[in-house]
Amino acid sequence: MDFVSIRIITDATQRLVAFYEHVTGVAATWYTEDFAELTTPSCTLAIAHRRTMELFAAGAAHPADNHSIIVEFRVSDVDAEYRRLAPVIGKVVQEPTTMPWGNRSLLFRDPDGNLVNYFTPVSPEAINKFDRQR
Repeated sequence: MDFVSIRIITDATQRLVAFYEHVTGVAATWYTEDFAELTTPSCTLAIAHRRTMELFAAGAAHPADNHSIIVEFRVSDVDAEYRRLAPVIGKVVQEPTTMPWGNRSLLFRDPDGNLVNYFTPVSPEAINKFDRQR
């Protein structure tokens, strides 16, 4: 089995895709006006309008209602990313902080309120963990 993507359901597809294009530097591939993907070497972030849920199970997902998932991106320098993104991301949930498990982490919200974590492994153990995963 391969873990392929995370999909965010939204009522503002253009806005959310533009936000993620800006913060990640990855250009989205649009498949329809309601569905786009931002593909990185390790995973894909799919963004879809609520209307796409009609094709699955109407009402099964609710836009801007996430209270349990964090979309995470490993970056080379979380402090530099914080300085770059501060004007764009608005209120920060947590400024760059070194966590007990060895990652330096920046936590903020996307325009729909979903939590986003940018992190950089900084302890020898965390660095080794991610080097093994390559």
